[in-house]
Amino acid sequence: MSEFEFGFETNAIRNQLERTQYLEHSVPLYLTSSFVFEDAEDMRASFAEEKERNIYSRFSNPNTSELVQKICQMEGAEDGFAFATGMAAVYSTFAALLNSGDHIVSAGSVFGSTHTLFTKYFPKWNITTSYFDVNKPETIESFIQPNTKILYAESPTNPAVDIIDLEVLSTLAKKHNLILIIDNCFATPYLQKPIHFGADLVIHSATKLIDGQGRVLGGITVGKADLIREIYLFSRNTGPALSPFNAWVLSKSLETLAVRVEKHCENALKVADFLENNPNVLSVKYPLLKSHPQYEVAKKQMKLGGNVVAFEVKGGIEAGRSFLNNIKLCSLSANLGDTRTIVTHPASTTHSKLTVEERLAVSITDGLVRVSVGLETVQDIINDLDQALTK
Repeated sequence: MSEFEFGFETNAIRNQLERTQYLEHSVPLYLTSSFVFEDAEDMRASFAEEKERNIYSRFSNPNTSELVQKICQMEGAEDGFAFATGMAAVYSTFAALLNSGDHIVSAGSVFGSTHTLFTKYFPKWNITTSYFDVNKPETIESFIQPNTKILYAESPTNPAVDIIDLEVLSTLAKKHNLILIIDNCFATPYLQKPIHFGADLVIHSATKLIDGQGRVLGGITVGKADLIREIYLFSRNTGPALSPFNAWVLSKSLETLAVRVEKHCENALKVADFLENNPNVLSVKYPLLKSHPQYEVAKKQMKLGGNVVAFEVKGGIEAGRSFLNNIKLCSLSANLGDTRTIVTHPASTTHSKLTVEERLAVSITDGLVRVSVGLETVQDIINDLDQALTK
């Protein structure tokens, strides 16, 4: 029976390193900085890359290799590389593939640190970025220039949970010979496979749902082998590699990804339904609510709706702050994808440095609240949100 005949969950659990002479059932930790060679010729051939083997854990390690292999299998990717954090994955992927004078076309709704890379650091190396409105896909092509190299987007977006049609992006990328990179962090490979819709590379902050329990940091990029080769060479020399311990934790977490994400989505849909009928809420965005503007697109490219719900409280910034202050059970944290439900108010925290106009351009209203719905008893989550909204 070939690996392609197994289901997602079976592969997530059974795709692991070969057993050592000790016949362990669970893959061991390989906490070593380096690896030894049999003789001078073995060492020469290894550094010449005539042999595929571990040399130094900054390059590769059995634990990181297992994690990469699992994500590649889940995403349908040819190869990948694992990083110390999600942002290390984002930065290294772009830095490896871009040259001075290149141009990026990106969705305007991107993670704050990614926005900082595009607007503060990349311009130092004469790399520029143009942003398109995720709710106006018909305008994307107008931003493409002769020097555009990469087309980039997150879907669903952070924090407003907008959806971008991946097939539309793929069509444009192919037409203009661009590298299409998709951040799949909110969806995970269990809910969405961007490569199936034409993406060249897929990035994850493994810190989120892949870990799922708020324990370790990690990032990963997977996709076409020739592009990953460039990313690997850049990362081998610059050193953003994932630690073997974190790789081991994340690989074990993948064994429960499907069952966790299923429950996250079940809870999130119930929370979204509750919020949509709450008199203190102006609007709600969740991919699989029929009221979502891109509901049909979400149904086409996502198995379920994910664990993040965005809603707008009545009363603007002060109402958002008051809501956070009245939360009793849920956590106030900048993370997401945890077993514990987390609430944030972007306008007064993560996106407070943006102007009102800049926030509105990426669907962040003054009263927007992002809820990363956890695995608690869903009625307890709803009760906490309800009492905080009422107060």
